[in-house]
Amino acid sequence: MSKKVIIGVDIGTTSTKTVAYDRQGTIIAKASEGYPLYSENADRAEQDPDEIFDAVIQSLSQTVNKVQNQLDASSIKGVAFSAAMHSLMAVDEKGQPLTPSITWGDQRATKEAERLKKNSGIAIYHRTGAPIHPMLPLTKLIWFKKHDSDIFNAAEKWISVKEYIFSRFFDQYIVDYSIAGATGMFNMEQLEWDEEAVKLSGLSLNQLSDPVSTTRQISGLNPKIVEQTELPENTPFIIGASDGVLANLGAGAIKKGAVACSIGTSGAVRTVVPGPVTDPKGRFFCYALTENQWVIGGPINNGGVALQWVRDNIFDELNHSISDIYEVLMERAKKVQAGANGLLFLPYLTGERAPYWDADMKGVFFGLTLKHDRNDMIRAVLEGVMYQMNEVVQTLREAGIHPREIRATGGFTQSALWRQIMADVFDKQILVPSHTSSACFGAALLGMKALGWLPDFSTVNEMVTIRTGHKPKPEHVKIYRAYKPVFRQLVKNIQSDFSALAEVNRKINQK
Repeated sequence: MSKKVIIGVDIGTTSTKTVAYDRQGTIIAKASEGYPLYSENADRAEQDPDEIFDAVIQSLSQTVNKVQNQLDASSIKGVAFSAAMHSLMAVDEKGQPLTPSITWGDQRATKEAERLKKNSGIAIYHRTGAPIHPMLPLTKLIWFKKHDSDIFNAAEKWISVKEYIFSRFFDQYIVDYSIAGATGMFNMEQLEWDEEAVKLSGLSLNQLSDPVSTTRQISGLNPKIVEQTELPENTPFIIGASDGVLANLGAGAIKKGAVACSIGTSGAVRTVVPGPVTDPKGRFFCYALTENQWVIGGPINNGGVALQWVRDNIFDELNHSISDIYEVLMERAKKVQAGANGLLFLPYLTGERAPYWDADMKGVFFGLTLKHDRNDMIRAVLEGVMYQMNEVVQTLREAGIHPREIRATGGFTQSALWRQIMADVFDKQILVPSHTSSACFGAALLGMKALGWLPDFSTVNEMVTIRTGHKPKPEHVKIYRAYKPVFRQLVKNIQSDFSALAEVNRKINQK
């Protein structure tokens, strides 16, 4: 009897990762293919959908080939997908792209988001679970309707990059409830497109894909894809969900009170609840994992990207001489005591999402004196990101969610120092799962449920092993407990100043 294998595919912002697992969650094979982000100016963040399609094909075919070299060719029983949220692209009647794939980081719709917030935005949020922000496909569509009517009127469909991949694989337009929820146009209670939001976007319902359950299976693979991937035509494909909700599942943060905190380029805090929940102040999202399991939480814009900024702009002279610059930065930060000698960093280098949802926010070093050096600045950046993550955790507490355990995922977990700072700032033990590709594993687990391998997710924790953990250090907790309210009050005091500065910048740049 051949071993049963399922492949999880995660279409991320910088790369597509593909991992094959057996029924116990053991990794059999994996591959990854990257692609660039194109930014012609500060408010644009775009990708080539065909480059992403090629990366999906290449990583999938590499993984299939590795599995077939180890096991029987018939061992692959399914493929399940994860994808980044909030992407948007237009296609014509033949399915050809009319636009690039516009990512969550694109801010061209800032003014449209501001206007929507002042009008019907909070009502739309409570129906859809998507806080109003320039990242939303809804606000991007309003921008296209106003500023690029030629493309807007020529488009046959407006879809996400995941929908584009599936349309080329199966010649049909479908979207899972999770990705649909992240558009700002999907009604959580009805599990259908929200008529008022769609009308506001300027689209008709036939310009959007058909919403389906995250466990929907599809087969009948396009013959060209069969040839490229060497997968049988009848291989079941599970449409899956968004990377955020699947990362929770893949990290084992599925039970009541379990919170997943991830930091890669950006970051997020998420927890699972049994039904749709929104915040009176519109501070956190609510997206579907399954019909009876929803994920609430908040993303932050600036995680690893803040440390990358330090690398490129404060220690740029080291880039050419030291291969592992991040290890050097962490060693320097270790020399600085908790609290960074009184230096605070507001990590809003690319605006901010949760809990403020304000694209005008900017980065700030506060408390800088002659005694501070570059090592203090590194430490302040690491701590500032964690202070901001803690602000999102606080919004969950205010919603009645009391974290019992914190599971940490993402690239930041490679740093023992940063993991410890999280434990100290949160004043909670941090558990780090062994699986580094939690969204891939989450997709595979969702696929296992769809295929009947798992009756539910009650046994997921048994399949997720913990690599390491960190307990908070009391002496550090005391220091951070003193600085956290200062950080919070500082943000509150200067938030209106960010808007004033942004308005001046816009006027100057228009000249």
